[in-house]
Amino acid sequence: MLKILGYMIVAVSVFGGYVLARGDLATLWQPVELLIIGGAAFGAFIVANPTSTVKQVFKKVGHIILGKSHNKQSFMDLLTLLYELFNKSRRNGLMAIEEDIEDPNESEIFLRYPRILNNDQCREFICDYLRIITTGNLSAFELETLMDQDIETAYEELEEPAHSLSRVADALPGFGIVAAVLGIVITMKSLGGPPEELGLHVAAALVGTFLGILLAYGFVGPMSTAMEHQAKEEVKALECIKTALLANVNGIPPQMAVEFGRKTLYSTVRPGFSELEEHLRGR
Repeated sequence: MLKILGYMIVAVSVFGGYVLARGDLATLWQPVELLIIGGAAFGAFIVANPTSTVKQVFKKVGHIILGKSHNKQSFMDLLTLLYELFNKSRRNGLMAIEEDIEDPNESEIFLRYPRILNNDQCREFICDYLRIITTGNLSAFELETLMDQDIETAYEELEEPAHSLSRVADALPGFGIVAAVLGIVITMKSLGGPPEELGLHVAAALVGTFLGILLAYGFVGPMSTAMEHQAKEEVKALECIKTALLANVNGIPPQMAVEFGRKTLYSTVRPGFSELEEHLRGR
């Protein structure tokens, strides 16, 4: 909802200021200019990106608008889930969590944390590496190297929707100029007509440039930046899991292992030490 509020502030500031300067809002309503700019930008976006990236962009936009991102409570759930898995394996052996990681949708532990269960990336990262730990014979160093490569690949994939949308934002002013040039062509064709008609054509052409710049810097550009922040948050969750898993592999007790993971989180979403400890005791 905060993103919607931000967009409303942009729109009210720009159009409200225009009205206060005694501008006529009806003059800015140029659907043909919007068709030229929006259609050209969308077509170029489709051509430049694979289908998977196009789908990811629309999915990420929905998540950002709805505010679906990691927060303090989701990280609390993540740390508690890891603690329960570590504690179970420490008490009953590594094979005790085999059923949990093979079918997390049927696991009592995972079902207690639907936010993590429904997060495909976090769920698969946890299950994959616990599976490797239970069945493989990798050292902590080898495991860390593998995790780092996995996280680096995930970060590149997560950033690609933001980069593709950023390129659209960069292109929008150019498409606005295209719409303006076409408007000038129409104006030149109407030379010799009534001055009022010429004025309307010139205004429509200038609106094309205005819309291209506004969409680029007021709407599409900020959305791409928000996607970059979201990508960093998702990667930070993977780093938290990695640190906790490595601590557990090195024989550190479950409660301290999740404390290692907690320390990797940003201060704005990091649960306090006492807060996490009390939560784990409750579990």
